[in-house]
Amino acid sequence: TQKTVSYQYEGYWTDIGNIDSFFDANLGLTDDIPQFNLYDRKKRVYTHARMLPTSKISGTAQEKAVIAEGCIIHAAKIERSVIGIRSRIGKESTVINTYMMGSDYYESLDDIENNKIDVLMGIGERCFIKNAIIDKNCRIGDDVRINGGKHLEDKETENYFIKDGIVVIKKEATIPKGYVI
Repeated sequence: TQKTVSYQYEGYWTDIGNIDSFFDANLGLTDDIPQFNLYDRKKRVYTHARMLPTSKISGTAQEKAVIAEGCIIHAAKIERSVIGIRSRIGKESTVINTYMMGSDYYESLDDIENNKIDVLMGIGERCFIKNAIIDKNCRIGDDVRINGGKHLEDKETENYFIKDGIVVIKKEATIPKGYVI
């Protein structure tokens, strides 16, 4: 027989079983002192080393942004957003209240040219993204507008779904240039 024991856990815990709570828990990391404090000296959080280059950010106004390693960002503005590893955000784009999971790999210039890739991985130029979750390896073309919020009805398409006003771009989806949600 095996012995089972328990103890009273006093730390941070939240249910992320639905889109709302998952979204709120991740964006909560942008708070000045988040409930799940990644910088607590007594309760340290260690990540798996990825050996990626540092993030490169040019001309971007940032307010309450959490940005992982390996990103290439030329956005105009990132506000209350979590930007995942290897994310690319193009010039003049605005990202607000968004959890961007990032990419599993970089696209090389050779890959782009040889495969005639029209919409690059990440967020293109002159985009407006608000109240969204962007899953891994997504491609969002130039001039895309995603304006999530309670004004949107729940729906699902091949590339995205909307739940409780949050626009979720599905893993590896491509949103074509100029598309509006």
